[in-house]
Amino acid sequence: MNVYDGLRIAAMLEHNGFEQTNDVTDADIILLNTCAVRAKATDKVYSALGRIRRAKKPNAIYGIVGCVARESGADAFRKIKDLNFVLGPQSYHKLPEILNDPDTKLLDINLGGLEKFDELPPITKSPYVAYIPVQEGCNHCCTYCIVPYTRGPEISRSFNDIMAETMHSANVGAIEICFLGQNVNGYRYTDKNGKTYCLADIIRETAKIDSVKRIRFTSSYPTEMTDDLIDMFKSEPKLLPFLNMPIQSGSNKILEKMHRQYNIDEYMQIIDKFKTARPDIQISSDFIVGFPGESNDDFEQTCDIAKRIGYINSYSFKYSPRPHTAAAIMQQQIPENVKSERLIKLDSILNERQREFNLSCVDKTFDCLYEGVDKTGTKYIYRTPYMQPCIVTTNTPTPLAKICITSANKSCLHGKIID
Repeated sequence: MNVYDGLRIAAMLEHNGFEQTNDVTDADIILLNTCAVRAKATDKVYSALGRIRRAKKPNAIYGIVGCVARESGADAFRKIKDLNFVLGPQSYHKLPEILNDPDTKLLDINLGGLEKFDELPPITKSPYVAYIPVQEGCNHCCTYCIVPYTRGPEISRSFNDIMAETMHSANVGAIEICFLGQNVNGYRYTDKNGKTYCLADIIRETAKIDSVKRIRFTSSYPTEMTDDLIDMFKSEPKLLPFLNMPIQSGSNKILEKMHRQYNIDEYMQIIDKFKTARPDIQISSDFIVGFPGESNDDFEQTCDIAKRIGYINSYSFKYSPRPHTAAAIMQQQIPENVKSERLIKLDSILNERQREFNLSCVDKTFDCLYEGVDKTGTKYIYRTPYMQPCIVTTNTPTPLAKICITSANKSCLHGKIID
């Protein structure tokens, strides 16, 4: 979501006569597009603002947009007194107001609607992967999650607006479309004629665009996995055989405390449906360790489910208390050293499975999408249908390539392009 927001902000600034620079000391306007899901991310924002303040030109304006702006509000101005703007995730389209009067302090953290999508200019050139939000906010109100506060309740964009942006992205270079939402598969929109659209309808229509070769979506909620969406994995070959479906914990007791509206048996039934629809599908997930009240047995259940499902890629974190959430004031907060020990153990299980899956891809051939140059500047990175990075050597990288995997480790694959 932040990648999408960043691209739209850049397009807006370019529309106002700016061009991008990677040199902070040369910039006339500097902004941080922020995430508040974990406390560490918020802390990094203020550390970065301090560095920017020391490095920037005296007359350069700077500020923050996104979820930390919404979380901090006017406190951001008290922490960094010469900050110019603090704009929430649904307000960054108001940034041009500060451009007309740099001496103004611009604060807007209101939870609006979908105005930003209408007011921002379209991008003029798309990366090969286009991120298209279909909805914002979340109604599930998990007890650890700040998103309902920073992004608000769920609001779905109109089907026609989504398809217009998708078509525009394809026309200016996108080959892969990734649909976004805090609860992306909760998308529901009813038009003026009473017709209701869901995520499966968006995928079905997008697949008709010839230049779009790959479709995916994130982040999903298990109980929103309707049968029509699952069936899309069986009938639509452009939909990648890869899905992120967060589980968070393997303990039903902890899932209930998190206010996750499913139990482990229900989650497994959904996994089984996906595997029946698309036998080659692979799953990634999110985990939180050290949630308040998590016992050793609860944690071992999480380790067991990680082994049982065999996620090929996962994101695991120590529980981080966030303001405006119920879990932050729960009893039985887990000590940091215990959380750290548990995270190390879970990561070792997840990493081993990721390594095993990567090794199983050796000698297989995949259609892969070009991503960019590797860190050495001498090779190129592609993404497999399972979103694994694959490094290749070639003189002429193409947007799409058929690649035979020659070796693998936990982090990435290596391959050769088949002509």
